[in-house]
Amino acid sequence: MALSSFVGRGRDVAEVRRLLSTSRLVTLTGPGGVGKTRLALEVANAVRRLFPDGVVVVELDQVSDPALVVNAVAVSVGLREQAGRAPLEMLTDYLASRHLLLLLDNSEHVIDATAQLADALLRACPQLRILATSREWLGIAGEVILPVPPLELPDVDEPEDHNLLQYGAVELFVDRAAAVLNDYDLTEANRFEVADICRRLDGLPLAIELAAARLRALSEKELLARLSDHLHLLSAPPRSHAPSRQRTLRACIEWSYGLCSAQEQLLWARLSVFTGGFELDTAEEVCAGDGVAAADVLHTVSSLIDKSILVGERHAEVVRYRMLDTIREFGRERLEETGELAGLRRSHRDAYLRLVERADADWVSPRQVGWFARLDREHANVQTAVDYSLTQPGEAEAAMRILAGLFHFYWWGRGWAREGRLWLARAFDKPTPPSAVRARALLTDASLSLADGEFDVGGQRLEAARAILSTVPDPGGAAFAWWVEGSVGLYTGDLPAATGAFEKGLALLEPGRELTVRLDLLLSYSSALALLGDTERATWCHDEFLRITVPAGESFHRAYAQWTFGLFVMQQGDLPRAVEVIRQSIELRRTIRDLTGLGWSQETLAWGESALGHHDRAATLLGAADRLWEIMGRPLRTYQHLYPSHEACVRTAREQLGSKGFAAAFERGRALSIDEGIAYALDEQPAAPTAPAGWEADSVLTARERQTAELIAQGLSNREIATRLSISARTVETHTQHILTKLDFRSRAQIASWVARQRATGQG
Repeated sequence: MALSSFVGRGRDVAEVRRLLSTSRLVTLTGPGGVGKTRLALEVANAVRRLFPDGVVVVELDQVSDPALVVNAVAVSVGLREQAGRAPLEMLTDYLASRHLLLLLDNSEHVIDATAQLADALLRACPQLRILATSREWLGIAGEVILPVPPLELPDVDEPEDHNLLQYGAVELFVDRAAAVLNDYDLTEANRFEVADICRRLDGLPLAIELAAARLRALSEKELLARLSDHLHLLSAPPRSHAPSRQRTLRACIEWSYGLCSAQEQLLWARLSVFTGGFELDTAEEVCAGDGVAAADVLHTVSSLIDKSILVGERHAEVVRYRMLDTIREFGRERLEETGELAGLRRSHRDAYLRLVERADADWVSPRQVGWFARLDREHANVQTAVDYSLTQPGEAEAAMRILAGLFHFYWWGRGWAREGRLWLARAFDKPTPPSAVRARALLTDASLSLADGEFDVGGQRLEAARAILSTVPDPGGAAFAWWVEGSVGLYTGDLPAATGAFEKGLALLEPGRELTVRLDLLLSYSSALALLGDTERATWCHDEFLRITVPAGESFHRAYAQWTFGLFVMQQGDLPRAVEVIRQSIELRRTIRDLTGLGWSQETLAWGESALGHHDRAATLLGAADRLWEIMGRPLRTYQHLYPSHEACVRTAREQLGSKGFAAAFERGRALSIDEGIAYALDEQPAAPTAPAGWEADSVLTARERQTAELIAQGLSNREIATRLSISARTVETHTQHILTKLDFRSRAQIASWVARQRATGQG
């Protein structure tokens, strides 16, 4: 049985035990190094008492000839050869009356022989149960398959999550590191590096154990820096008793590679060009060619799933495939060896350029929401395509086409403006001829610069774009330029200049052409007219906008139109209707996750609630909106035409609630997740914290936990708290975990906000 401690698989053990109680054959599948054998041994040990005739472990990795599988099992149960009797007959007779668990470990290289044996034994031996581990399932009747996933990883989007030991990958790393360094512990000084190491290794137990062993010679930071070549770095010590295939990460993966057909090996290598997963259509587009026909891609992908090289994950109506980074790196090496890498990278870039341009052209359609979801899933691949274009000579214009095509989907719709501007800055540094593509990329950056309050940069980009457009015929680009110029007036409060620019842009567009640019112009034009109080033209603009978007099933621009109309109605004094219209904009934005739009809808909804006398709700909504502005890194002060209304709302709410009451409500809003903020805005749930309301003696927190929470709120690290309370850092980590669990929080920031609320309401 196993010599090391078992870490991080409590729920998996329970699930395997449950399956064994109802099924006679359970197969644990997964890639090499994911921990199938270790999990199976733990389960076998846990259920041993339930089998009067015991548990027999058969290590099939030692069997090289499929014909010897039956012999290996017979030897493992203690049988000896008998003259004139076949091994299968002897084995069947022996097991026929026994209540026994047979663990067939590592059967993938003799999968057919193992499947035939398991089928024969289960038919002849009614009390026999089999637990198998394999990188590929057996495929016989009655088999229940349980894929073994990598260990749970901390969320990359929660860098302040201090409860890292709740994640199996981190717990395993710390446990194995402590085995080589006696005083090893997770601290404030190393927790970021440890979390990153575990993420880089995909939560793969074998890789994590090999990495932890390297701490004899490397610090966490040094180890992390060397993981770019982790297939070479990670190997077991010379005196390791691990099987040869698991003494290095490379050997483990080579074992899987050797079990694949030539076509499977070829597609494995080609699929390594994708980053963060892929879908079948792009796999067929990029990887079909010599040795793999497009019609064979689906079949071969299915085979690679069966062999645990790929993982299939359902996303709404599609299945997305991914491979662990360690497996992907191995495939990338094969591409380099065969000389296919350069061509595959270009094919990959071309596929994602076409994908982005199809999405952009299909913007005004009922498929818009689906395109948002697809491009969200493809974010990493799109980044890879842009990076390729910016690192290959003469390809920068392709990067500009991608970046301009993502204006509404990523930079505006997702609030990823900073990322867009970084990519665009790199693109502009590359020599490209003056073209409509470069002009539209410049206008994209100009718009993003204005939203960030960098009006000088925005003006320079606009001027550069217009210089190109003066020599290149592109009416849509020229109209786009007028939209950017009008946006300057809108941001700075020069509304007459804004309306004039928008009118000039609209005049350049032919009916039915450049619908996305037309919608941008109409949207901003209606906003400027509403702020000017021009009821007649604002109403016309709104109606024209809906005439285009409603029949087309478009959502993004329509949500902005609803929001603008809500502002207009609010100005007219119909507050209940204004609140309802703004909520309708939030409903639309919920489906597409437009963070910029959600921020504005929550912000202006707060103004309406304040005007209706609902000051606590107004303050909470302001807090929820503030969190969104923080996530996007956009200063609210940039929007000079709307910022005075924000200040007035804050001032009124603070006057009505008092400073403490306002702070408490505002922090409640900031503590809400995006989905919780939406639900609160739509009046679907209260924003009250789920945690206890005060520090009473019967609070769910102990006295020591309350002390710990107070010190967390002061910004102290675990080690500083340990020194202050004269306890160990590990004990502080435990207290923190208890606090997070009891209060249903995920980060120290939420604890700090909660403490602030208690103080603000006089309960601290």
